[in-house]
Amino acid sequence: MHLYNYFRSSAAFRLRIALNLKGMDYGSTSIHLTKDGGKQFEAGFRAVNPQMRVPALKLDDGTILLQSLAIIEYIDEVAPQPPLLPKDPVARAQVRAVSQIIACDIHPLNNTSPLTYLRKQMKQDEAAVNAWYQHWVIAGLDAIEALLPGSTYAFGNQVTLADVCLVPQLYNARRFKVDLAKYPKIVAADAACQKLPAFEQAKPENQPDAE
Repeated sequence: MHLYNYFRSSAAFRLRIALNLKGMDYGSTSIHLTKDGGKQFEAGFRAVNPQMRVPALKLDDGTILLQSLAIIEYIDEVAPQPPLLPKDPVARAQVRAVSQIIACDIHPLNNTSPLTYLRKQMKQDEAAVNAWYQHWVIAGLDAIEALLPGSTYAFGNQVTLADVCLVPQLYNARRFKVDLAKYPKIVAADAACQKLPAFEQAKPENQPDAE
């Protein structure tokens, strides 16, 4: 397998965690999202992913998979241990809900493309961009804190897809100086995950293309 990656992408961060948890080997190509206007817009990568975003995962047979949650669920199916989704249908839905609050509600408003649009097309300064970022992170984390049961990880004593999504989001929240004091359950789950090598190895600063 080959991962099209960027060290600071939280979506790629999620996928790196999942691959590490499964013990899956993969090669990696860095697609720098800001250098020279964004390497994701070059024709070579556009042929890999018409959406021009990372991550993308190229399988051994040449098939390209897109979208971090879709890829993670694929690898959870082909490499079922350790499982990232509970067996119980209700519990699975709860884990997916928290994962999607992050991946579908918080992240799309705060990834590189909308932030660049705010700066360039909307002529917003960094203070305004940061305020935008923090607003949507806080809105999402408020909901997640209320939904978590309070346990070792996000849901129970086993890492799930919710943790895989939550840790990169908290990493970015700290980078943008979001106050996490009112999220004890979230912070506790994150702290538990930080003790696991799969999460440590996936951190942005531990990637070959880290700056």
